[in-house]
Amino acid sequence: MKDWIRIGALSDIPRLGARTIETAQGQVAVFRTKDDEVFALFNRCPHKGGPLSEGIVSGKVVVCPLHSWTIDLATGEATAPDEGCTRPVESRLADGEIFLLLERGRKVAHG
Repeated sequence: MKDWIRIGALSDIPRLGARTIETAQGQVAVFRTKDDEVFALFNRCPHKGGPLSEGIVSGKVVVCPLHSWTIDLATGEATAPDEGCTRPVESRLADGEIFLLLERGRKVAHG
């Protein structure tokens, strides 16, 4: 069963930046766009497993720091001509607080 888990304030993440969250299923990168939208993806590029949280956020994509693959923040899909996908995690922003839909009862470590 999944629950909405508060992971922090929007102000904890710099604009065009990311932070990581350790979950039972792996590390999740939480991104903030220039317009204060929040997206979450598992922190592995589908190409060679690069840490997406260390990439450059531009618009609604992140560019992997290893080989410059561009990943859509909403879907986790690589943009053409690249192919592949990392799993997105449902996120929401409420009253300046960020929530992720995660497995119930699982500890979340903030990074």
